[in-house]
Amino acid sequence: MNIYQHFRLEEREYIDQVLQWKDQVESQYAPKLTDFLDPREQHILKLLIGENNEVKYQLFGGSLAGERKRALLYPDYLMVSEEDFQIALFEIQYPSKFVTLEHRQVLGTLMSLGLKRGKFGDILMKDGKVQFFAAKEVSSYIQNNVESIGKAGVRLDEISSDEQISNRELWEENDLTVSSLRLDTVISGVYHLSRQKSQALIQHGLVKVNWTLTENPSFDCDEGDMLSVRGYGRAKIVGIEGKTKKDKWRIIVGKQK
Repeated sequence: MNIYQHFRLEEREYIDQVLQWKDQVESQYAPKLTDFLDPREQHILKLLIGENNEVKYQLFGGSLAGERKRALLYPDYLMVSEEDFQIALFEIQYPSKFVTLEHRQVLGTLMSLGLKRGKFGDILMKDGKVQFFAAKEVSSYIQNNVESIGKAGVRLDEISSDEQISNRELWEENDLTVSSLRLDTVISGVYHLSRQKSQALIQHGLVKVNWTLTENPSFDCDEGDMLSVRGYGRAKIVGIEGKTKKDKWRIIVGKQK
């Protein structure tokens, strides 16, 4: 069976990587820790590793409600703890009385360090406090190289996990029936827009799928995809339940409150 036929063409490289991780754990009988994975990457890893194999996996991103998570693949004999995921938590100290930091500014500064997106987890923001998770292997480099965000001078303090702020995002899940899994059709259903409106949003560069700008209205959505439409918020495809008798797709969609 051709395993690639169940996934998108652009996901082949990642699929090969997951299979390589699995083989590595099987042959070396030692654990493999990945970078932070987005929800779609986590979904693919779950499908490829499966259950009840000699290779097990766990996902953790620093908090149980985290969106981006590191995966630990390990032999079935191993006992896993949260410390094995090697995650650092930073709090950004800045003059919050005079400056407001935005999510995009924080992420932009972190990405300007020349590290991959996978080295950073979720960014937490609440009541003026800003924290973020990062891979422990690059924590010293991050701490030594971030001195400002926007126009604000900042200091990064590494803190313990029990000091993290509660940043639980509320998602309202709904069952939805759509005529196809095309991006424009799904967006129309999720956000209650006309097909023409959703196509215009996509073609004008206002839509991202899994944090990547997507300008193709016929792009096929899949389980685990995170959708972001500027001005309308975020949504995620939690599940695809199959087709109805009228040949429409039943999907479960989580919409950010």
